Amino acid sequence: MGHEADVVVIGGGVMGTSIAFHLAEAGVRVVLAERDELGSGSTCKAAGGVRAQFSDEVNIRLGARSLEAFARFGERPGQEIDLHRVGYLFLLSRPEDVAAFEESVALQNELGVPSRMITVAEARRLSPLIETGGLLAAAFSPDDGHCTPESVVLGYATAARRHGATLLTHCEVLGIDADGGEVRAVETSRGRIAASAVVCAAGAWSAQVGAMAGVDLPVEPLRRQIAFTGPMPDLPRPVPMTIDFTTSFYFHGEGEGLMLGMSDPDERPGFLLDRTDAWLPRLTGAIAARAPRLLDAGLAGGWAGLYEVTPDHNALIGEDGRVSRFLYATGFSGHGFLQGPAVGEVVRDLYLRREPFVDVAPLHAARFAGDRPRPEINCV
Repeated sequence: MGHEADVVVIGGGVMGTSIAFHLAEAGVRVVLAERDELGSGSTCKAAGGVRAQFSDEVNIRLGARSLEAFARFGERPGQEIDLHRVGYLFLLSRPEDVAAFEESVALQNELGVPSRMITVAEARRLSPLIETGGLLAAAFSPDDGHCTPESVVLGYATAARRHGATLLTHCEVLGIDADGGEVRAVETSRGRIAASAVVCAAGAWSAQVGAMAGVDLPVEPLRRQIAFTGPMPDLPRPVPMTIDFTTSFYFHGEGEGLMLGMSDPDERPGFLLDRTDAWLPRLTGAIAARAPRLLDAGLAGGWAGLYEVTPDHNALIGEDGRVSRFLYATGFSGHGFLQGPAVGEVVRDLYLRREPFVDVAPLHAARFAGDRPRPEINCV
């Protein structure tokens, strides 16, 4: 089976489907190739948080723009995504973190984000489950929250098809014909797709996709796990996305209980998707210190997924300097889902050679070759 397109989008998660939708809506002929089902990679394992509380101006703008899109998602592209704007609450227990968040909140406010520094007592009122021992302050933004990743993918995919895009599932990319520094075609398990442009939105698998075209995308996969509590009928609601910044332990409301998780500093890069109990002692310790009531709720399942991590924990967005029309949007290091709507818009404009609403040049992959990392400190 052969196809022709203006652009081949590689990856069918929220990033790929958002890009496909925005391109197709603009009249671009798009074929999206996904080796499994749509949203079956990192997107379906995401915690679903959406926020604009970042330390990097580009990330703040991308997050805020995406929040606007999530709020209007029922109208465009047209899908219920179960958006709960319960806020993000960062709990701070180190003086240096308080100082850093004060700077970040000031920048966020300049850019129109209604975040604010709050007292420990106010943090406890917002999230009554927390134990406040050792806390110095907190940061909160009421516009943040969480929604359902699978529904976001469905909305973008349906609308992309409505605008003429072809979305191929169970279609593995085998190679990219980019001889002479120009994209000519993408070879897949379902045939050759002739195209003059490619967008890599392959998440944790982006390094391999880039290598097919001779493009270096410094992205590594890193396993992260999520767990769920049993039902908590006496749970005070609404529950903000509550994050103990020192440990990265977080929780938010999910069904009759909570979704919770945290990073594991002992985890090493690799494509590991099996669940392991190795992180549970550290998780239990964090729960005991910051939200001890959760110990009585017990854990009732969970899953493992992959972060797509770059050396500075910031995204890669741009077009390769040597392979013309090889574009990429990857390496989001845990905040790809929440930036999906805005990045789809940005990649559309990069392809059309229009100026995006935010300058993403600082996120070009070449920053590492030039020793110009762009660190993001508000990572979870």
